[in-house]
Amino acid sequence: MDNRNQAIKQYIRPGCRVHLVGIGGVSMRPLGLVLKGMGLLVTGSDMNASVSTDELINQGIQVAIGHRAENIQGAECIIRTAAAHNDNPEIQAARAAGIPIFERAQAWGVIMQQYRHAICFSGTHGKTTATSMMTHILMAAQWDPTVMIGGYLPMLHAGHRVGHGDAIIMESCEYCDSFLNFYPTVAVILNIEEDHLDYFNSLKEIEKSFHHFAELATDCIIANGDDKNTADALEGMHYITFGFGEHNRIRAVNISADWQHFDVICDGEFYCHLNLQVLGRHNVLNALSATAAAWMLKIPGEAVSAGLATFTGADRRLQFKGEINGAKVYDDYAHHPGELAATIEAVRSMNPKRMVLAFQPHTYTRTHALFHDFVRELQKPDLVVLAEIYAARERNTVGISSRDIQREVPGSVYCETLPEVTEYLRSIARPGDIILTVGAGDIYRAGEALLKE
Repeated sequence: MDNRNQAIKQYIRPGCRVHLVGIGGVSMRPLGLVLKGMGLLVTGSDMNASVSTDELINQGIQVAIGHRAENIQGAECIIRTAAAHNDNPEIQAARAAGIPIFERAQAWGVIMQQYRHAICFSGTHGKTTATSMMTHILMAAQWDPTVMIGGYLPMLHAGHRVGHGDAIIMESCEYCDSFLNFYPTVAVILNIEEDHLDYFNSLKEIEKSFHHFAELATDCIIANGDDKNTADALEGMHYITFGFGEHNRIRAVNISADWQHFDVICDGEFYCHLNLQVLGRHNVLNALSATAAAWMLKIPGEAVSAGLATFTGADRRLQFKGEINGAKVYDDYAHHPGELAATIEAVRSMNPKRMVLAFQPHTYTRTHALFHDFVRELQKPDLVVLAEIYAARERNTVGISSRDIQREVPGSVYCETLPEVTEYLRSIARPGDIILTVGAGDIYRAGEALLKE
């Protein structure tokens, strides 16, 4: 092991008392459960009570709501989410007491070293879906994997799984260079675009981070051969490509008009036929990335076909929620212009009479940095309803609001609160509509309230 995670290694052991700051987060929650399963004594805290914190409490983990210095009492080390900054009272208290503080990704890095195969999916978009697809494939192949996904996978009834096989599947995020703490044997890069510009200064910096991530792979690098930014990031490196172009080693051919049925060719030979239950061109690429990893791991094509045939989507990825007044309501996690484009394209293939998109931008810095890209994509639906920006880890230091987007998108509507979003959607819903609640914050609550009432 190199020095990246040497210090934390001594604490990832049975009986150690560890406190997780931000334990309700999408990758902190499974980390807490995995550490508890390994015999550690786990406590945690989060700003707000949620389904996630309820699950942790039900599993026997003590969770404090609100961040306070006294929450860390008895902890031998602290593991924090990237959103917990140095001004967090628990982080300040730990520093004052000399308790070591580690990042979430460092803990996952130590955990993954216990496995022969560590398959890490990275990219600006598609990580949760591709990681979930790989989980379905390895379960069909009876590999009994350990899994960490940044979302809920119906097959697992969770976002994680502790298996007994020799493989771990990890969703791997570039934010704050966190995936550079990992030890992938197989590093997968789905795509690269500008994002997380509160941390990275430019696209070149992002590409450099992905280059370093790829360098960590000990067995192979798998990457989207049709994506220019990915090619730029991996210049000079040897990697296996997937995509639609004939230059790719893993390709989709004989693709149906709805993008759900196609053959996969690997190095010029038929590998498997896929029948997807998810929509969109982007999901073909997600499936190809997982298929490429399976091919490199010498998994039979039949297991890939069987696994992906049962994949109906991860939670909040164009997820059907119900109907109101003859309108179908879907929810999606898209929070980047590229993801919005993919979601809108997929919904268009469903031929709605009208596409109504209720969008909640996620973080002020992302909204400010990619403002014109958001405006471009939000002009595509038939009607756009804008909720106020979801702050997440930020304060509004750039002075931006969803009202600014509303002024640039003809016919769009601004709602200051989620109940207002719900009421407006109820007032305009009609047969043949597809209503989308979209964003990485709590916009889904507006759709759920719509269906409840």
